[in-house]
Amino acid sequence: MTLMNRVIACLDVKDGRVVKGVGFVNLRDEGDPVVLAERYEAQAADEIVYLDISATNEGRSTLLDLVRRTAERLFIPLTVGGGMRSVDDIAAALRAGADKIAINSAGVRRPALFTDAATRFGSQCVVASIDAQKTGDTWEVYVNGGREPTGLDAIEWASRCTALGAGEILLTSIDRDGARTGYDLELLSRVAGVSTVPVIASGGAGSAADICDAFIRGGADAALLAGLLHSGVTDIGSIKKALRADGISVRMAA
Repeated sequence: MTLMNRVIACLDVKDGRVVKGVGFVNLRDEGDPVVLAERYEAQAADEIVYLDISATNEGRSTLLDLVRRTAERLFIPLTVGGGMRSVDDIAAALRAGADKIAINSAGVRRPALFTDAATRFGSQCVVASIDAQKTGDTWEVYVNGGREPTGLDAIEWASRCTALGAGEILLTSIDRDGARTGYDLELLSRVAGVSTVPVIASGGAGSAADICDAFIRGGADAALLAGLLHSGVTDIGSIKKALRADGISVRMAA
């Protein structure tokens, strides 16, 4: 049985609103998170991802009330990231209605968090969120919303995250974020080549062709979309029709 490739809508949330920028800066308001989540589900998004992009930097937990209100209305999986510093934070997000949680900065600072979370809740709901920026011939992992370099090699870190217990990798190219010039296929294929779990491509989607490349050339299992959808340039239904025409197996609207 061939697994279908997933198209995922990502909502970066700051101060209770969806925002989007380029390279993690110059953020602009894109609307209400619940309204957009429902819109993208209606367009046949396979999953929704909420990333509370200021939670870690502000030293607070994620927006649980927003998670609750969204989970009450969605019938597709909801992943929540930002401010996940402990197993208790993860438990609170799951109780609020999240299906999966994304760990980024806290996992770099305390890698055992991946193992602790996977042991308690199962690897299937633990996502390693990796923000990577190219430096020469390598990619470095950044934390705190892309503000702080870690010295970690992104490919090596991705492999370690899965060994620690992560059941999925959300891989974002900081260089491509919001640029709509296509995913970083070299980074993507390198991580997919060492990963034993599904890899989600993030950062740079500008067209259905870019998403097709992520699946075929990059080896991704899923593609994350944000600005391309928020701008209204296209919608998920149109993207999936184009992917189907190129031979990509995706779920269409009922």
